[in-house]
Amino acid sequence: MFNLAICFENGEGTDKNLDKAFYWYQKAVENGHTGAMNNLAVHYKNGEGTEKNLEKAFHWCQKSAENGHTVAMLNLANIYYNGKGTEKNLEKSFHWCQKAAENEKAFHWCQESAENGHTIAMFNLANGYYNGKETEKNIEKAFYWYKKSAKNGDENAMNNLAICYMNGEGTERVLEKAFYWYQKAAENGNEVAMFNLAICYENGKGTEKNLEKAFYWYQIAAENGDEIAMFNLANTICFENGEGTDKNLEKSFYWYQKAAENGEEIAMLNLAICYYNGEGTEKNLGKAIHWYQKAAENGYTVAMFSLANIYYNGEGTEKNLEKAFHWYQKAAENRDKKAMNSLAICYENGEGTEKNLERAFCWYQKSAENGEESAMFYLAICYYNGKGTEKNLEKAFHWYQKSAVNGYTIAMFNLADIYYDGKGTEKNLEKSFYWYQKAAENGEEIAMFNLAICYYNGEGTEKNLERAIHWYQKAAENGNENAMINLAIYYGNGEKTENNLEKAFYWYQKAAENGHAGAMNNLAGYYKNGKGTKKNLEKALHWYQKAA
Repeated sequence: MFNLAICFENGEGTDKNLDKAFYWYQKAVENGHTGAMNNLAVHYKNGEGTEKNLEKAFHWCQKSAENGHTVAMLNLANIYYNGKGTEKNLEKSFHWCQKAAENEKAFHWCQESAENGHTIAMFNLANGYYNGKETEKNIEKAFYWYKKSAKNGDENAMNNLAICYMNGEGTERVLEKAFYWYQKAAENGNEVAMFNLAICYENGKGTEKNLEKAFYWYQIAAENGDEIAMFNLANTICFENGEGTDKNLEKSFYWYQKAAENGEEIAMLNLAICYYNGEGTEKNLGKAIHWYQKAAENGYTVAMFSLANIYYNGEGTEKNLEKAFHWYQKAAENRDKKAMNSLAICYENGEGTEKNLERAFCWYQKSAENGEESAMFYLAICYYNGKGTEKNLEKAFHWYQKSAVNGYTIAMFNLADIYYDGKGTEKNLEKSFYWYQKAAENGEEIAMFNLAICYYNGEGTEKNLERAIHWYQKAAENGNENAMINLAIYYGNGEKTENNLEKAFYWYQKAAENGHAGAMNNLAGYYKNGKGTKKNLEKALHWYQKAA
């Protein structure tokens, strides 16, 4: 029965007739023929002589493999690997590969079947040569048999042949041929090839760049269960940035979710970000924490750092400094420079761990050396004050300078102070003025006040009272009480500006409300004498009392 089926399948001594081949394989199976079980599975897989039925293909392949048929074992391994007709299961795929390899005749039978025109055997033989199982590794022979199998219609072989052409394995690198075979495999239903074909279109490899077609094949691959395709579909090339299709954050969220649920770790991270920011879905910090945790446990440093920040700030969960410290430490050990800085802060303040200034210094140093400008600033403070290390003003100056040059505003201010006082470097009023100006332009209110003093006294620049008043005003508007007082004095006395008692009163009042005792006293005097406001002895008494 089995041999009769082979005659009908190959057209040997009769016309080729797949329906009759299927019939006789089925009859042979009913009589327990192991090889017939494997071939019946192939017919169900390809829809030859019967309707395509991947579940039945899996069933008969499994039966044949369990009865010791080596080729069936290899085919079963492929089925588990690709998840066709059953759930994807890499452990079981490995198990059946191992079982086949343990059969001393595996390679021999595979070779014989391949040479007799058996397409799947050709593919498995190619895999044997490619991986060096049961024979010496031989990429040229692997390429040869992938090509034979691909030309006989095996979509897995088509995909692997494309990979050979793409990487120049066993043949010359020819991107156009790689694209051709990816396309053939994809059109025959191979989801891995669909994904690879999408990459070709996305990057213009072996064909013209075409984001619409890239989007199309990513979508097809994703719908066929390829989790990396799901991620790419969600990610920047498609829905998130609207390349190849209209931007659609809801669909981006949908595919991140599908990819994450299918075990794609980086999708877990992006899904967490979607929940955290409310992108493509409602904001949900609980779910954000869940997926950050999943991504962190799978080794994603960004997720570790984000999870630590959530625990540190108590966002969507109770504040937990011990957990924050744990995840900062994990991320820092993975060379995340921001996490190193945060870990140092934990050690410095005793948050989630015992206070340890030496370790704080160590992690500030690591973070600073990796380019984190805020850590450079804190490292400078450590050297300046001798915290966790010996006091060293020259090194403090060095790190303040590094941090300032990298755009850290408070470091600019401190660097200006160091140049002004000549600590750790030579006194230089011009450089002090420069860095006060840079810090002031970046919104640092004390720098605004000091810059005004520089202009007022002509330190590091030409004396300019108009510019001095400008920066006193900016500092005062940003809450600096001393600047408020100076403005009030200038407006009250008409010192190099128009005498304006109303403005003087206004700034004394602002400084007084900010707790400046001298301003309270002067404000009381303005109320008492009716300067810049109506005379009001009750308010005068109130502010004298506050000042006292």
